Amino acid sequence: MKFRFVDEYKDQFRIRSMCRVLGVSRSGYYAWCGRPLPRRELRNETLLVQIRDAFRRSRGTYGSPRIHRALRKDGVSCGRHRIARLMQLDGIVAKMEAHFRWTSTKREDIPAAANLVQRRFHAAQPNRVWASDITLLRTGQGWLHLVVILDLYSRRVVGWSMRSRATQELVVEALQMAIAERRPQPGLIFHSDRGGQYLSFEVQEALDEHGFLASTSRPGNCLDNAVVETFFKTLKTEMYYHRHFATRAEARTAVFDFIATFYNPIRLHSSLDYESPEAYERALSAA
Repeated sequence: MKFRFVDEYKDQFRIRSMCRVLGVSRSGYYAWCGRPLPRRELRNETLLVQIRDAFRRSRGTYGSPRIHRALRKDGVSCGRHRIARLMQLDGIVAKMEAHFRWTSTKREDIPAAANLVQRRFHAAQPNRVWASDITLLRTGQGWLHLVVILDLYSRRVVGWSMRSRATQELVVEALQMAIAERRPQPGLIFHSDRGGQYLSFEVQEALDEHGFLASTSRPGNCLDNAVVETFFKTLKTEMYYHRHFATRAEARTAVFDFIATFYNPIRLHSSLDYESPEAYERALSAA
């Protein structure tokens, strides 16, 4: 009955639109008519399957630019505008950004290191400049504090930690994880805001022990640490805002999954010429 309806009104409405509204495929309609799908329509059907697969692998987070680059990496030759049009026609929409507020904690009364980064968010090699910050995730059991450390060379998350309270131990744990994983040399710049956790004796002692140089944002200038703020925006838009976490343990698992199995190894980063952080670092080692 649906294919008969499409055939009856094909001169008044687009076949594609009617098939989408009725929940049937164009290939099914053409098969019902006893004739093959037109070559361009067949190509679009094939491309749409590939788009849906790339969108699924992105966990519903990629818009048409990243879908385009992901398909090109898979060897699919296609135009970005064609992909955008097919995504729009198929109702494929990336997770949208929810309300996000830049946050920063002022600690004007505590001595802090100078801002060595000066909003130069690029490094020539890995383990030259790390940046860190803390954010809050709401759960049914209360807040979960998350600290991350990013390598500014590849935007890779090299260390993270989560606790119910924002203590200096939270930062120390993330720092210990990053050091164990990356084994950086002395002289690394460790950039953060002026939060009390970062200016604590425990954190400063850990930086001194490894010969790291502390760098802090200016008071009230969250954009001085924009790379980490942008990461938190990405994490919350793509993983957090669209879910409810009943427990802190559930949120911990979701954060680990997002960072370890998606963001670092898979997610294409526009500032890395649409490579993932891990792939970007592999390209350096292979050069």
